[in-house]
Amino acid sequence: MDKQVSGRLDSPPVAVRSSWRSKGILAAVALVAIGGLGALYWRGGSSAPAGAGRPAAPPQASVSVGTVERGDIKVSVQALGTVTSTSTVTVRPQVSGQLLSVNFKEGQSVRRGDLIAQIDPRPFQATLDQAKAQVDRDQALLEGAKVDLQRYQGLSAQNAVPRQTLDTQKALVAQYMATIEADKALVQTASINLDFTQIRAPVDGRTGLRLVDQGNYVTPGDASGIVVLTQLQPISVVFSVPEDRLAEISQRLKAGAHLAVHAFDRTGQTRIAEGVLDTFDSQIDQTTGTIKLRASFPNADQRLYPNQFVNVTLDVDTHSGVAIAPSAGIQRGVPGTFAYLVNADQTVSVRPVTLGVTAGEKVEVLSGLAPGDQIVVEGADRLRDGAHVTVRPGVARTPPAAGAPPVQPGTQPGAHQGRQPDRAAAQ
Repeated sequence: MDKQVSGRLDSPPVAVRSSWRSKGILAAVALVAIGGLGALYWRGGSSAPAGAGRPAAPPQASVSVGTVERGDIKVSVQALGTVTSTSTVTVRPQVSGQLLSVNFKEGQSVRRGDLIAQIDPRPFQATLDQAKAQVDRDQALLEGAKVDLQRYQGLSAQNAVPRQTLDTQKALVAQYMATIEADKALVQTASINLDFTQIRAPVDGRTGLRLVDQGNYVTPGDASGIVVLTQLQPISVVFSVPEDRLAEISQRLKAGAHLAVHAFDRTGQTRIAEGVLDTFDSQIDQTTGTIKLRASFPNADQRLYPNQFVNVTLDVDTHSGVAIAPSAGIQRGVPGTFAYLVNADQTVSVRPVTLGVTAGEKVEVLSGLAPGDQIVVEGADRLRDGAHVTVRPGVARTPPAAGAPPVQPGTQPGAHQGRQPDRAAAQ
């Protein structure tokens, strides 16, 4: 029994011996791995990574570039305008009477002189006939007075009648002549009133909603009138620009230039109509420091409507043959206004620039860049002067060369040709 106890104490159990054997194997494997790595390290410096023992170089920035081009850029002014009709007329009756008919449909386009409504003409026709009869009666009295005047003149030459009688007859003839002139004026007035019974369109335009119905008694004092006519062709747009732009606009107009005006919808994306600047106001609004301008539009398709709000672009001038760069490539910071110029060695340089006018995504470059230069338009937030960059393929905003096939997005010219040998070898 003592031998059994002492045997258990002198030799470990089988499970313990297996655990020790596994740990020994793992330690041997670890020593072999460490030895292999050390051998590879001391084997030669050529297989060690470049710059071992030094800080790793920062990764190159991936950027998109745009090309500075030579071209024309427009000097324009953006504003918010209101469409106004050149003529808005409330058609009212000129005489009183019963409205016999309404000769238009709501929303109808009418021409000047078209019959709109008809007032009962019978009372006015009777007044005209009466005035004409009055003329005929007074004309007969004048003829009789002239015959008596001739008789008195003969008798007066023979001293057969007093001189006073002759003078009285002359005055009577003049009186009848004046009466006839008054009668003719009454005839003309009655004729005009008769014409007013036919209410005609005073201007070309579009009729609004009918304000009075057939059968009503209308008078010239009716405030609402019969209908409102609004001229739509042509139509005008009134907009305001800063007073600082007035000088160049005025000079262009005095030089005889026809300044184009473009009307866009509320989003500013869809062009509605094209017009020409007519004139500007005679004074500047002191409260806003702006001046009003009026532009005329033919409005052939009637897409402009009175009191409509539109976005207006006024083309003031055009700068021809200037350097034009993408607006996205212009940076602003401590050096002022600058751009990251991409060099031939795939590095960037900070290039201060002087800008001119801006038109959408284009900006005029007065100095600092030349046509053909490539500048960073995307990915410039982490760049520094002299930094290495990688130009994203297929994103460079450069026009393709004449006769060259278009480059598909995400590829580079010649990329497909570079894969053809591999494909042939695989076949």
